[in-house]
Amino acid sequence: MSSHDTRLPLSRRGFLLASTGAAAALALAPAPAHAGARHPFGRFGSPAARLTPQTLYVDARGRGDHTTVKDAVTAATGSGWTLVLAPGTYRETVAVDVTRTEATWIGASEDPRDVVIVYDNAAGTPKPGGGTYGTTGSATTTVQADGFTARWITFANDWLRADHPDITGTQAVALKVQGDRSAFHHCRFLGHQDTLYADSIALTSFARQYFSHCYAEGDVDFVFGRATAVHEHCHFRTLNRTDLAGAPYGFVFAPSTAGANPRGYLVTRSRVSSEAPDGFYKLARPWVPSSDTTARPSLVVRDTWLGPGIDAVAPYTNMSDAFPWQNQRFAEYRDTGPGARITVPENRPQLTSEQAESATREAYLGDWLPWKESC
Repeated sequence: MSSHDTRLPLSRRGFLLASTGAAAALALAPAPAHAGARHPFGRFGSPAARLTPQTLYVDARGRGDHTTVKDAVTAATGSGWTLVLAPGTYRETVAVDVTRTEATWIGASEDPRDVVIVYDNAAGTPKPGGGTYGTTGSATTTVQADGFTARWITFANDWLRADHPDITGTQAVALKVQGDRSAFHHCRFLGHQDTLYADSIALTSFARQYFSHCYAEGDVDFVFGRATAVHEHCHFRTLNRTDLAGAPYGFVFAPSTAGANPRGYLVTRSRVSSEAPDGFYKLARPWVPSSDTTARPSLVVRDTWLGPGIDAVAPYTNMSDAFPWQNQRFAEYRDTGPGARITVPENRPQLTSEQAESATREAYLGDWLPWKESC
């Protein structure tokens, strides 16, 4: 997408305002005509005209097979199911376990603003049976199965710090994805801290994930985890904060790549914008979790426009001084924009042209070609 395109997707804050009746003020785009009341599933069939015997239709207004995504997932046992989601807000938590492989979820209107799966748990939210949810448990949607694909869906967590000053565990995940060959096309990921958890099912599992033409927003470590994840033609937006007096407000990426994994996060042909003051965000910091102190976080950002919200002088910082970012695998290549200016070269490691030949979606994803998949 062009670095000069100033028209932004409806942000998480915009979504929250719209849900309280301010849609007109935010100039929300209307849903496409084929997603209207008469045809809630667009071009993707209906319960009376299924695309395949393994297609289920979800509509909160009762015009499908199920009114919740969770119920549809429960019904879709085994491999190869497709869920078509009618426009609506689905306030629920959803989990796709390892047995439900090769699943596909489709937002029927083909506009991710129309289909929203959202909940509001945080890491520190008390659980009904005692204790708290923790970061993983806070996820609105969790996908553990291999071969998962989603198109035109918003995954959100609308938990807000300001509403819960008593809670210190402020991680609030919109989506945690752990499966190999997990693809997201034209999706949105909305939250604040730990929005998109691109991870793997186990330390020794090098899960490959692909995000194309997606939008993610947040503040602290809002794209994080140990997956081998390619983000192509994506837009990352850092949010403003009123609870902090100064910089940094947060960090876009926090990879935790296993030391044995040669490839972590690749961001290519994308853009990073901000609603915060100039220079108030770091591009990344390495996450070396206590459960894997041998991790060597890996991030390559190439051919990407970095807006003025990124601290160009010192775009990287430590999460723990015991694991300095300089010892990790961070690099850039041919980035542009005010946040990409190289003023202190030692703070901005660059790939050589030869190294950049191995920093491609093909090298990262191997024999899996999700960009060739059609819906």
